[in-house]
Amino acid sequence: MNIFAITGPTASGKSDLALELAQKNNGVILSVDSLAVYKEIDIASAKPSKEELSLVRHFGIDELYPDEKFSAIEFIKQFKEAKNWAKEHGKSLIIVGGTSFYLKVLTQGISDLPKISKSVKEKVDSLLLNLDLAYKTLQKIDSQYAKNIASNDRYRIEKALSIYYATNTPPSQYFKENPPKAIEPNLPIYEIKIERELLRERIKLRTAKMLQSGLIDEVAYLEQKYGRTPQSMGAIGIKEVLDYFDGIYSKQELEEKIAVHTARLAKRQVTFNKSQLNIEFSGSVQEIKEHINGYNKIL
Repeated sequence: MNIFAITGPTASGKSDLALELAQKNNGVILSVDSLAVYKEIDIASAKPSKEELSLVRHFGIDELYPDEKFSAIEFIKQFKEAKNWAKEHGKSLIIVGGTSFYLKVLTQGISDLPKISKSVKEKVDSLLLNLDLAYKTLQKIDSQYAKNIASNDRYRIEKALSIYYATNTPPSQYFKENPPKAIEPNLPIYEIKIERELLRERIKLRTAKMLQSGLIDEVAYLEQKYGRTPQSMGAIGIKEVLDYFDGIYSKQELEEKIAVHTARLAKRQVTFNKSQLNIEFSGSVQEIKEHINGYNKIL
């Protein structure tokens, strides 16, 4: 069974490349995108159109509602489902997306987490009502672990505190005693490289298109239905529109802010891929197509 992944910065052309390769190589697609996984978040996530989704079987898209949490554990379930389906139907599996942390989870593993009781969950939820206090609590419990995460990283603070109160063990010690187990250690990962100026232009065009397509109305609907507290409502494109609603930005500033923040995200993605992933091949879209198609002829 042929499995490979395509990654790269946002707006670099990953989805189009994956769709083309899936059609040519009898494949299905697993999305590695922490926003496209949500139903009703269509414009902000820049997910494939209904027509594109109908051309190739997709996994990892429209799996959860915006007020549900998406985690590495959920992604692993999606990967196993996609892999089993592809194997049963004699298909290749193409994993594609910009949330490279989940590719790291596949190739390098994730530690098993303890069972979290209702009382522990309630205690952690109570602490998280004041995120600054929750982070300071974590610093007292495990200053070493706290140094490696941002003070506003709600998800990782919650996980660390949950581990501590469930096991009475500092997170850094817990992870040392429960090392990660790789799920797909030999996964070939292909990274799209694109010139910075060209990428910035693509980001600007995408941002303008999102706004023209009704991004503001989509966020208004999401806010009315789900409020502002879900994890998904803090995503780039959504949080800026919420600031626009609050009068922080004008409409022109809104477009500029989304583009700037997306460009910063793209830079972080490139840095993460370079430092955290074992890249099989890095090149332009055309070079990756030639490399993969040449590789498939050998199989």
